[in-house]
Amino acid sequence: MDIQIEINGSIEEVEVIELYKANKWSSAEKPEKLLPALRNSHSLVTARISGVLVGLANAISDGYLVVYYPHLLVHPEYQRRGIGRKMVMALNSIYGNFHQQMLTADGEAIQFYKSVGFVRAGNTEPMWVYAGTEH
Repeated sequence: MDIQIEINGSIEEVEVIELYKANKWSSAEKPEKLLPALRNSHSLVTARISGVLVGLANAISDGYLVVYYPHLLVHPEYQRRGIGRKMVMALNSIYGNFHQQMLTADGEAIQFYKSVGFVRAGNTEPMWVYAGTEH
């Protein structure tokens, strides 16, 4: 399986929506907001196999000190094959020396993020103005 990881490559609406629907992320129902959000990210990482989009991750950053990783998705048929890890490594090649790298994980994703070096930051508490049931 030859995985092509690209930073700031192009994405098409149809393939992005398919990936988000496959992961049951409600963002798929808001393509008019999702696509501009992804395209305007500080960095966008794509993973492709034979040209097919199988993974995507993005970063929002000030470019110097702080980065937030809002989305990292791998198509369910391709999970547990190292694709997510490769996308995290691509993001780390850009943001690895930043003062703060942040994300919010839930469910099975918690163990994945721990396995790639993320930990809870001291006594911090996640805080939201957010329904919490949507991705």
